[in-house]
This record gives sequence, C-alpha cells and structure tokens, in this order.
Amino acid sequence: QVQVVESGGGLVQPGGSLRLSCEGSGFIFSDKEMRWLRQAGEERELVASITATGDIKYTEAVQGRFFVSRDNGKNMLYLQMNNLKQEDTAVYYCHAVLNSKVILRGQGTQVIVAS
Repeated sequence: QVQVVESGGGLVQPGGSLRLSCEGSGFIFSDKEMRWLRQAGEERELVASITATGDIKYTEAVQGRFFVSRDNGKNMLYLQMNNLKQEDTAVYYCHAVLNSKVILRGQGTQVIVAS
C-alpha cells in the first residue's frame, strides 16, 4: 500500500521536545523529497523539507529549534522539535512528493504544547 504514516505527537510543556516520525511504504522512498507541514487553523504551513540529496529548508518560525532528517534504509522521515512553544501546537503532516503532480499525504499527528 502506498502511504505515509506519522507518529510521535503528544502533549508537551513549553520548552520541551518531541520527535515525530513518518514511515513511507509502497514507493521508492530514497529518491523523493519529503516534507513536514502543520495545520493549526485553516491553512497548512510548510515546516521543513528535505530533498533526496539532503538539501534542507525550514520555515523561519522553527529555524534553529526543529531539525528534519531521513533514514532511507528504513524509509523513515523524522522531525526533532526542541524548545517547543505554544504556537507550535498543530496537527503535523508528512508529505512525500511522488512526482510533479502527486503528493502523498499522511493522516497527521497532533502536537499540543501547553503547561
């Protein structure tokens, strides 16, 4: 089955850390750009992306606090989130860019940052 499945969300206090995981299956993971997005309201925001060659980009709001990585041998994408803030509260989604027209989306994992 062609899918990506996120895990690792939860409730964390401000200043805490979480690591999100995304497992891809049914496609060649290693040559795909992978992305983390989040949605707290109506719009979904691109948080981080990592290309097949390892080029990484972050949105300014998470620069220096979030770190994206991938393990192609395990078909896994990760997002290490440190120094979490209340405004990081959102549903986090994993996206796999299969080609120029098809993006595979997961069901999301909820992150709540609250004291």
